[in-house]
Amino acid sequence: MLAPPPKLRRRPVLLVASVAAVCLGALLAALAWSSLSTAQDVLAVRRSVERGALITREDVMTARVGVDPALKPLPAARLEAVVGQRAAMDLAAGGLVTDESITSGVVPAKGQSVVGVALTAAMMPAQALSTGDRVRIVATPGAQGDVGKADPEVVVATVVGVRAGDASTVTVVDVLVPSPVAARLAARVATGKVALVLDSRER
Repeated sequence: MLAPPPKLRRRPVLLVASVAAVCLGALLAALAWSSLSTAQDVLAVRRSVERGALITREDVMTARVGVDPALKPLPAARLEAVVGQRAAMDLAAGGLVTDESITSGVVPAKGQSVVGVALTAAMMPAQALSTGDRVRIVATPGAQGDVGKADPEVVVATVVGVRAGDASTVTVVDVLVPSPVAARLAARVATGKVALVLDSRER
C-alpha cells in the first residue's frame, strides 16, 4: 500500500512578503520610468566661473536631469550660444545655467563703476537683496548727528553682488553706479555713515 503524499504547509507570512516585494518592484519601476520620461538635456556649470568672466567651452557641460519647470535652465542645444558670453553672477560648479546667469555685456560697462558698500544689519533692509535690485545709498548723520531739514545725499545704484564681510555682522553689497559719482560714494562709505534703501522691484 502506497503512503499518502505529504501535505504542504502554507506560510501566509511568506505569501504576504512575496506580494509586497512584487508591489515594491512595480512602484520603483514606475518611479524610474517617470523620472526618465521627464528628464531634460540642459546646460550645467562644469567648473566655477566668477561674475564678469568669459564663459569657455570647458566651463559648461550638458546634463540629463529631471528639472522643476520653475528653474528654467537653458537646453543643451544652446551650448554654442552660451560659450563666449559672460557670467552675470558667480556661477558655482554643478549649478544649472539660466538666461539670468549669463550676459553679453561686461560688468562694469564703460562709464560705470562698482563700489562695495559695507553695511550692518541696522543700515539695510532685513529682506534679502538680489542681483539687479534697484537701491539708494543714503548719507546718514551718524549716531551723534542730527537729521537736518535738507534732503540727505542720495546715490541711485543697482545691486550686482552680495557677500558676507570679514565681520559676521557686516554684509558687503556691490553696487553699480555711474563712474563720476563712484569716488564720492566710496569716500562716504568709508566713514560708515550710509544706509541702503531697497526700491520697488516692479518692472
